[in-house]
Amino acid sequence: MSAFFHEAIYRPLFNSLIYLYNVLPGHDFGIAIVALTIIIRLIFSPLSIRAQRAQKALSALNPRLQEVREKHKHDQTAQSNAIMQLYRENKVNPFSGCLPLLIQIPILLALYRAFLAGFKPENLSMLYGFVQHPGVINPVSLGFLTVTAQNSFLAVIAGATQYIQARLSLTSQPIGTPGAAAMNAQMKYFFPVMIVFIAWKLPAGIGLYWVTSTLFSIAEQLFIKYRYA
Repeated sequence: MSAFFHEAIYRPLFNSLIYLYNVLPGHDFGIAIVALTIIIRLIFSPLSIRAQRAQKALSALNPRLQEVREKHKHDQTAQSNAIMQLYRENKVNPFSGCLPLLIQIPILLALYRAFLAGFKPENLSMLYGFVQHPGVINPVSLGFLTVTAQNSFLAVIAGATQYIQARLSLTSQPIGTPGAAAMNAQMKYFFPVMIVFIAWKLPAGIGLYWVTSTLFSIAEQLFIKYRYA
């Protein structure tokens, strides 16, 4: 499994990052991170949009879901079967929203390794033949952001953008039971705080990836909101 992760995910992302660093004007590693993040999100955008549309359709089913829960409130088995039947009739997958997040986890791990490996000359031996050796890579982006160092300001921005995305998501997520609604409201604050805590401890390159990816998600959500209103 480790070999598969290395060759199928980590090495292609590492080479893509170095390639972008070589070809983009200014040879800026931070801009290369942003460009690679956008490319990755564009590749998975159809899947992400499909998942968000499914969540929107699930939200529209809320009144009927509440009716089913009330009708079968004394029979959990009948309630579960009726809810799954309702999902099938409306071609809704309640778990589809989890897939884009699950896909991002190995990519995030690979990017974390790639960001750090890019500054170690011995790791540049992993470059494909068509990717030019960049020599010494400058870790300073835009003249002020050191992507290999911790950056508290970028961590706060990552949390703020995550909070905005969470608020947008709540408008398209199913309300469900009062308990579920309360949990969603708590997650609106908990997840951004967690992002700040994590990004605070990691190199700024990860925070830059997270901010870019979250802004892309916000743009996707706004597109779906107005395109499929």
